[in-house]
Amino acid sequence: MAAETQEQPTNGNVDHQVNDKIPPPTKEFDDTFISLDRIQEAYDTKWPPRQRMDVPAFNTDADPEDVIEALRRVGGCVVRQIVTSEALTQMEKDIRPALEADVPWSASTFFPPTTRRAFGLIGKSRAFAIEIIGNELYQTVCDRFLATKSYPYYGDRNELNVSPPQVNNTIAFSVRPGNSFNQPLHRDDDIHYADRPRVDTYPKPTNSREYGIGFFVAGTKTTKANGATRFIPGSHLEATLQPPDEAFAQYAELNPGDGFIMLSSCYHGGSANKTKDEERLLFSCFMTRGWLRQEENQYLAVPLETVKRLPLRIQKLMGYATSDPMLGWVDFNDPLVVLDPENAKRVAHKTSEGKSIAN
Repeated sequence: MAAETQEQPTNGNVDHQVNDKIPPPTKEFDDTFISLDRIQEAYDTKWPPRQRMDVPAFNTDADPEDVIEALRRVGGCVVRQIVTSEALTQMEKDIRPALEADVPWSASTFFPPTTRRAFGLIGKSRAFAIEIIGNELYQTVCDRFLATKSYPYYGDRNELNVSPPQVNNTIAFSVRPGNSFNQPLHRDDDIHYADRPRVDTYPKPTNSREYGIGFFVAGTKTTKANGATRFIPGSHLEATLQPPDEAFAQYAELNPGDGFIMLSSCYHGGSANKTKDEERLLFSCFMTRGWLRQEENQYLAVPLETVKRLPLRIQKLMGYATSDPMLGWVDFNDPLVVLDPENAKRVAHKTSEGKSIAN
């Protein structure tokens, strides 16, 4: 298949020439227009039967290649004790005030009214920035699935350009008992208009299909009873049009400090907290392709003075770096110019020896 020889997604772009073939919305529901014809088509299609899969679990010293292979096969995996108890304590101390200041979500079908959220976590907690965004195993996985390479011509030279992953969003969830319900199963890469065909095995190269990877770290014990994330293993291999099926969902049950890494092409959703007095506290983030728009705008969500105090590696992961060859510049400089004007570099093409030259 063509997707197996490409180094970046080829199925996610909108083809404006065929939009006239898409049936118009036929009904309005909760201020959201939906197409009943397309829904009916999806449910009428004879999809290959889903296979039940176990969710792999690893220790923090796992070989990244084993984690990557598990994600290719299943779409998600657990990593035990990936964040220390000391880091969890500091993150909760930093972020708890924002959780308590949150109010019920107006889009009531997506978040229960008892759930509280906090955003812009890189700006609220240095521990979150270092321990979760900067987690080396997570970033190794993201590099493998999300780094994009291209080989364009610049005159008579064929250049290698690399676009590394960037932060897509940062959210903490406090899922509380009371008026709680299951979040609808969904895929987080819907925001980037993903449109994938079904594949029997994950394609190679590994960076040819995904738009994002999520990282969920439990701040408290996470169980089916208190609202653990539901997840359909193997749904990352399915066509975008195939609907979810709750019968195949499994629960990502975690102890404090455990992490759940998941491809954004997987069906998943938060669950109802059915306990009397347990809170499910979760710290999360997603990474995405360096050339896609961020779901949470990191340049506005995190105060610039806070960004300046972060390690260079975290600054670059937030998007304060050009995506080769020159995507994201400021006054034709690397965007780091707003953080460190004295050391910013001009954006440039590369010479045949791999050295950069300014236009």
